[in-house]
Amino acid sequence: MSSAPLATNRWLVLIAVMLAFLPVVLDMTVLHVAVPTLTQSLNASGNEVLWIIDIYPLLMAGLLVPMGTLADRVGNRRILLTGLVVFGAASAWAAFAQGSVTLIAARVLLALGGSMIMPCVLGIIRKTFEDDGERAMALGLWGMVGAAGAAVGPLVGGALLERFWWGSVFLINVPVMLVVAPACHVLLPRVEQTTPGKWAIGQALLLIAGMISLVYGIKAGFAGKQPLPVIALVVVLGIALVTLFVRKQLRSPEPMLDLSLLSHPAIVAGLVMAIVASGALAGVELTLAQELQYVLGKTPLQAGVFMIPIMAAAAVGGPVAGYLSNRFGLRSVATLSLAISAGALVFLGYRDFHDPGFLVPFVLAVLGLALSIGLTASSIAIMGAVDASRGGAAGSLEATGYELGTGLGITLFGVFMSGVFSRAIELPSGLPPALAEQASRTIGDTYIVAGRLAGAQGAALIEAGKAAFTQTHTVLLTTAATVIALLAIAVFFTLAGYRKRPDARH
Repeated sequence: MSSAPLATNRWLVLIAVMLAFLPVVLDMTVLHVAVPTLTQSLNASGNEVLWIIDIYPLLMAGLLVPMGTLADRVGNRRILLTGLVVFGAASAWAAFAQGSVTLIAARVLLALGGSMIMPCVLGIIRKTFEDDGERAMALGLWGMVGAAGAAVGPLVGGALLERFWWGSVFLINVPVMLVVAPACHVLLPRVEQTTPGKWAIGQALLLIAGMISLVYGIKAGFAGKQPLPVIALVVVLGIALVTLFVRKQLRSPEPMLDLSLLSHPAIVAGLVMAIVASGALAGVELTLAQELQYVLGKTPLQAGVFMIPIMAAAAVGGPVAGYLSNRFGLRSVATLSLAISAGALVFLGYRDFHDPGFLVPFVLAVLGLALSIGLTASSIAIMGAVDASRGGAAGSLEATGYELGTGLGITLFGVFMSGVFSRAIELPSGLPPALAEQASRTIGDTYIVAGRLAGAQGAALIEAGKAAFTQTHTVLLTTAATVIALLAIAVFFTLAGYRKRPDARH
């Protein structure tokens, strides 16, 4: 079968794969608001809750590249349809899990299904849209779904938990999959261009183990919840496994992942942009959510309403990026979006949210729009640097960047926030040492300790925590702005020849 059906139905195909992608990104953030309910309903320990949340991004980070290259070998359609079935079944299993261990196992299966879906979506877009302009717009729409899904995840979770039990945050995926899977089955061609060669399952397992060890070691190290020797052992093991994987790729006549992809400056620039922009977006949302609730005293729903500008603007950033890239060139759009993001972060870092006026919502919208444009620009850079047969592998690399960026962004923002907060807080006198140590960890701990104290002393502690978090907010957002500004400069030089190279698509 030729690619004619794809060309004829390309926009229907795009709608189908975007709907397939939406539940995967929703699951990245929808569970955060359900943690208190989960803990009580399942009687889960702190360690079990950690694994329930972390096992999904940890496994996704390790599975995306192997699944993307497998899709290049056997076809995106087959892997996508399998992923949809697995994800739907795992969602139903997770919704009715009766214990923590069962839910962790269901999250493992969710990660497996999600890792099949994500790279295939990008690979199918690459094969469906051969025209550079149309592909930029298609990737922009895809970026809109990704940004909007991740942004509204907590709102969706909160709305469901107000009326239903905690399993509803998973069960909502099932009807979506029941619609999307048949649509993809009908719309996607049964024959497609693939990359010859066998899929080395041993190499895939090596990469998965290495990525999980590295990511877990980094997160545990920054969180400071594991002994240093254990962290060092896990990180060294991860580095050794990833190094062995790279050596096998370089020596194998049929490598699972063609590392020559990383020889393209556009792909490298796109990956770094994906990691930094997704991490910044996730970290900023985490910081704002805490500031709004702890310092300003807003309810979760009020905090969500306050953050609507950043979410709404992020949702439309994708199509805007596609249009602007076609009009002004990828280099200019990518660089300017990062520079504007840095400026917006500096403004928000020094702004008093007690009196937001018009400027704070406006700048929040500018930040969401600029970061979303930066994310989509990274997709255009990566997918425009390879031919269609390697779209799955390139897409999996990009999706891995998103996973690592989001996961590490939340971790780094959270750990940095805790470190700055503990140095900034001025505790009231008379606190017992144990309570003082706990109260200085995070503003959440400050509130917990304040609840155990007498009225005046508890109120004084809360005020100290609010003042410290305001300082933390300024340092955190200013530091993030500096990193993004440096990235803008690097991207400007890295993408200097992007449009000039005659082989930009190979």
